[in-house]
Amino acid sequence: MPSDTTSLFIEHRRSLVDYATGIVGSRSQAEDLVQEAWLRFDEAAGQRFLDEPLGYLYRIVRNLALDGRRRSARETEAMANGVAAAVTAPAAPATPEMQALYRDELRLLEAALAELPERTRIAFEMHRMGGCKLREIAAFLDISLPLAHVLVADGIRHCKKRLGWK
Repeated sequence: MPSDTTSLFIEHRRSLVDYATGIVGSRSQAEDLVQEAWLRFDEAAGQRFLDEPLGYLYRIVRNLALDGRRRSARETEAMANGVAAAVTAPAAPATPEMQALYRDELRLLEAALAELPERTRIAFEMHRMGGCKLREIAAFLDISLPLAHVLVADGIRHCKKRLGWK
């Protein structure tokens, strides 16, 4: 017996794929994206009550599609600028001491990120690691632009403090 969320997904799957195709421009990519959205939606529905489950499902599809489009655009730009070769080939091998130092800093950063509230962590990661603009973060999280700025600034401040950078 399918759950309510499964029935909802099955009923609207085709329109979700059409919606995603309009954003990403590829039906096969949209199919994969909608499947990923379903997994996230099903997990979220199992953890809490969703007031507007269909709207929530469409939002997940939209966010995944926009993220994929941004990532693809960044990769295309990097390839066009020849950055990919520079990123994948280090200038000189790091010494064992430097590797240990970087590993320690990475552990501290991961711990600091784990301490952040989810929205703050997402905003920080989108901005600092994903290269997203504040307006993109605000749209993704469905928040105001000033709040997106505050979340990113809070994340940076927290990480600097935990890494001892003050």
